[in-house]
Amino acid sequence: MSFNTSSRQLPNTDEKPPEEGPAPEPSPEPLPEATAETSTPGASAAAPAEPLSGDGETQAEAASGNGETPAEATATAAEVEAPADAEAPAATSDDTEAPATTSDDAEAPAAPSDDTEAPAEVTEDPAEAAPAPTPAPAPTRGRRRWHGWRERYPLAARALAWTTTALAAALVLFALLMPSRIDTFRPAEFFRIPVEAIFGAAVLIVLPRKPRIAVAALAGLCLGALTVLNFLDIGFNEYLGRGFNVVLDWTLFSDAQAYLQDTMGKNGALGIVVLVVVLVIAVLVLMTLSVVRLGNLVARNTDLATRTTLVMAIVWVTCAALGVQFTGVPIAAEHTTLVVQDRAVRVRNTLRDEAAFAKVAKKDAFANTPPDQLLTGLRGKDMMITFIESYGRSAIEDPVMAPGVDATLTSENEKLTKAGFAAKSGWLTSATYGGSSWLGHSTFLSGLWINNQQRYRTVTAGNHLTLPGAFKKTGAWDTVGVMPGVQKAWPESKFYGIDKVYDSRDLGYKGPKFSWSTMPDQYALTAFERLEHSKKHDKPLMSTIILTSSHQPWAPIPKTVPQDQVGDGSVYDAIEKAGKSPADIITDSTKSKEEYGKSIQYSVTSLIDYLVKYGNKNTVLIFLGDHQPIARVSGNNASRDVPVSIVAKDPKVLDKIADWNWTDGLQPEHNAPVWKMSAFRDRFLTVYGSTPHP
Repeated sequence: MSFNTSSRQLPNTDEKPPEEGPAPEPSPEPLPEATAETSTPGASAAAPAEPLSGDGETQAEAASGNGETPAEATATAAEVEAPADAEAPAATSDDTEAPATTSDDAEAPAAPSDDTEAPAEVTEDPAEAAPAPTPAPAPTRGRRRWHGWRERYPLAARALAWTTTALAAALVLFALLMPSRIDTFRPAEFFRIPVEAIFGAAVLIVLPRKPRIAVAALAGLCLGALTVLNFLDIGFNEYLGRGFNVVLDWTLFSDAQAYLQDTMGKNGALGIVVLVVVLVIAVLVLMTLSVVRLGNLVARNTDLATRTTLVMAIVWVTCAALGVQFTGVPIAAEHTTLVVQDRAVRVRNTLRDEAAFAKVAKKDAFANTPPDQLLTGLRGKDMMITFIESYGRSAIEDPVMAPGVDATLTSENEKLTKAGFAAKSGWLTSATYGGSSWLGHSTFLSGLWINNQQRYRTVTAGNHLTLPGAFKKTGAWDTVGVMPGVQKAWPESKFYGIDKVYDSRDLGYKGPKFSWSTMPDQYALTAFERLEHSKKHDKPLMSTIILTSSHQPWAPIPKTVPQDQVGDGSVYDAIEKAGKSPADIITDSTKSKEEYGKSIQYSVTSLIDYLVKYGNKNTVLIFLGDHQPIARVSGNNASRDVPVSIVAKDPKVLDKIADWNWTDGLQPEHNAPVWKMSAFRDRFLTVYGSTPHP
């Protein structure tokens, strides 16, 4: 095949070829289909393809800037079949002229105009020529700019890629090795080999591209969710002394939000909630992207990844078999596997516990006891059961808090003695720790171990006999409740057997809140005296009182004012303004301990002052803590013990509990008897003349 060059313009190959350099930025417009002329050998060579990038782009993507792939360029030249009488062009270098391919047998087509170049005729059958392939889609503008930046700054691009990969690996390893308690966060925990990483790498190596990406994304999402749960474990261990229960604890977030709003204000609480939501989303997204990136890395370097995974597996097995440790921490780690197993066990036990506890709650040794056989040893007594918020063993025994609290207990005990009262004290192990006070209240009053929200809902939905309910059942007492911490409807009062409840809205307080606490304890007790206790009654009172001034964050703390100045609580305005703010102490453990100790001193003083002023020969006071303070105050390995005291003027009341071996006075000795809080109800009912009738 030959072409007549007299009527068309040939490319001038005498000109200096363009200098080598980066490929020109591709045009987004698709190239026209190849004609026979553009298919001429030597004139259809494609521009060199862009080198493969470090992040796994395909060769077709790299060549798309020229509108065709290398394979397309080859096909374009090969698809036009040369006739037998055509002379093969001689091989030329880049600087040689285009070879003349004219023939006397070929007729030149007439040029339609001076400005229009006529297409060359081809001698082969048009049916034999295959159509040109469809050009690859052009890359987006952002992608072109990114590729251009990488070509202009290759070292910076490579450094960025390696840094991103390193951060992804660090994030994944952190998630796999992250402890669930803040006291176990130490560098040695993160210098271990997680077996989950070895297994995950082995799986990603053998998977094809699409399944690999899907599995990596799913694994990253699950690992991100597990990381969020681990952070929840840290928070729950710090504040409640236990891990997060994925079945039961979601309802506690509303309480946490209310606590934040009470202590930090509405805007501050909203800001924290928004920040937490953003962080959770960021953890899920970044963890997913990190695992996908690492999966792509092992796929691009299969041989190296396989060898590395095999070596790490051998090292892990060896360290596990020999028990190799680094600063007391095993090198071979299976932390995430154990965490997942632990959560699965907790879920299973929680689901089983619901049915088992429902059966236990139906059993009651005093359920069928006739009224005239209940509490015969306390008839005519004016009863008070009072809970002091967060009053725990640490307040009496911790070296930071004990000096002040012990001095207060000693001085208040002297006040009682002068007023003719006596006391005995012991220890109870609370069903809760750091918070969830209602679990402690319900455990003490019902005689059942209420250590989670599910049990609380179960027992309060039933008719199990409580201590206030037992007094009410006799018909010899009126039952009232003083609940300054209750700020909305409280349907549980029916379960407890409390006839009349004074909540925060009923006590007439006009002063400021003290952080979470709605009013000072001194005011709550004064309001109780004014609204209920001072009035004439046909029957003695059985009063359940919950004091809140020692509730965290223990800033600001109220101060005792002269009784005749309490009024409607306005006197506390200046005290609240002069007090510390939660931000002053919340991050300092020592300051938190000091302020917590002061709050316990205030609550105990308020209660004993009330008893000395308004108590009489028939008054019997039982007061106790509902739980220990949070770990930042009580310590990471603190017990769940709380003090409990019974105070009375009538010596017969305390004589009945002589065989309990409790300590005389308001301060229990270190080795005084310790009971589970749930054991108190039955012991109390029995010792004061109640006959069991299951």
